[in-house]
Amino acid sequence: MPALESLLRLALCICALLAWPGIAGAQELLPVPPLTARVIDQTVTLSSGERQALEQKLAAFETGRGSQLVVLIVPTTAPEDIAAFANRVAAEWKIGRRDVGDGLLLVVAKNDRRVRIEVARALEGAVPDLAAFHIIDRAITPAFREGRFAAGIEAGVEALMARVRGENLPLPEPETRDSGGFGSLQDIAVFIMFGVPIVGGMLVAILGRKLGALATGGVFGLLAKLLLGSLVLGAIVGVLAFIFVLVLGT
Repeated sequence: MPALESLLRLALCICALLAWPGIAGAQELLPVPPLTARVIDQTVTLSSGERQALEQKLAAFETGRGSQLVVLIVPTTAPEDIAAFANRVAAEWKIGRRDVGDGLLLVVAKNDRRVRIEVARALEGAVPDLAAFHIIDRAITPAFREGRFAAGIEAGVEALMARVRGENLPLPEPETRDSGGFGSLQDIAVFIMFGVPIVGGMLVAILGRKLGALATGGVFGLLAKLLLGSLVLGAIVGVLAFIFVLVLGT
């Protein structure tokens, strides 16, 4: 009997050891967070001011260069290592321009003390694995060791931006306006010179010089605001139209 009991215990131990990898593998993966900003901090490591400043820096870089850079800070990537998690996030978010493939993802797993840079295909020459390692090791990690997480992330972002600027990538296309709109000072000048005298003359004839000038300024200021989408430009056009009719006449 003692031999049988020993045999049963040994069998139970073997079964437990065989089951252990299955239990570990059954642990759910960390869900990929929605892409709601260029800086996503799930650890509240950055202050609101630090996060906003970094967000503005990344937005300006994206506007000027076209390449998109996103920072993600999580407590941990367990049960995955940070490389697998970052790859899964990059695959789901698909950051960067689709036709260029110039997205960059900086992942910080704070509690794991791990940092990862994921690079899209067009930037693999600008940020190869060795360069990414140097950026993490020399720019980011030293500041992290001192507890200066915002400084470390900013240093890493600046290093990545510098490498992207050195790459010969297509710049973003300038915004185009509808052909019926007004997109330049010349358009505004023509708008005032030809429209104001006609409308101003009619309103002056009906309302008198002062009221006619005021009405002309209001009409053209409102039209400029609607066409240009700017309250400031609308006010400027309105004032110019008022002065034109009041001082110079029609």
